[in-house]
Amino acid sequence: MTAARLVVWRHGRTSWNFEGKFQGQTDIPLDPVGVEQARAAAARLAALRPAAIVSSDLQRAAQTAAELARLTGLEVTYDLDLREIDVGSWAGMTREEFRVRFPDIQARGDAGEDYRRGGDGETVAELAERAEKGLRRAIDLVRDGETVVAACHGLAMRVGIARLVGLPAAYWEALGGLSNCSWVVCEPGRRGWRIVEWNAGTLPEPVLSDDR
Repeated sequence: MTAARLVVWRHGRTSWNFEGKFQGQTDIPLDPVGVEQARAAAARLAALRPAAIVSSDLQRAAQTAAELARLTGLEVTYDLDLREIDVGSWAGMTREEFRVRFPDIQARGDAGEDYRRGGDGETVAELAERAEKGLRRAIDLVRDGETVVAACHGLAMRVGIARLVGLPAAYWEALGGLSNCSWVVCEPGRRGWRIVEWNAGTLPEPVLSDDR
């Protein structure tokens, strides 16, 4: 196994995060708070001297990655598999609207059932499989001893990392949600990848995410 370090970085805040709306793959930009979050976090991540930066192509992640690229002089590689879950027709709906309109689906989720989002969207299992592939490609961009930073999305990074470290799906809920512009650090251990930092880089902040 490579001895590279993987840092998975959630994007800064968007207006839809703040309003509690499902974003999915709707291409919402950072709001002014999100831009400042990205700049502050990038200054800290630059100290890790990353050798490569990869990002979801959705602009909220791409804008976040661009702040680190500006400080490091690195170019960003984009990977569509790092996109957030596709929530189909639920995009733009608030959580309260969802609970009122779809109480049966809310109950299924509360019971731990995976289900397809918004009619023609994705399941969490499908998201986890593709996100893990994107993270592994990110790791392949660097050599032993180097660090790669992957700018991603809350639910995509939580379940993609869970698969990367071999955590069974029944235990994915044990990993807490990720705040805007926080990051997760993964390093190789004797038996595979392991999580060494979770939700790092932030003071306690609300989790404004599709990860519900």
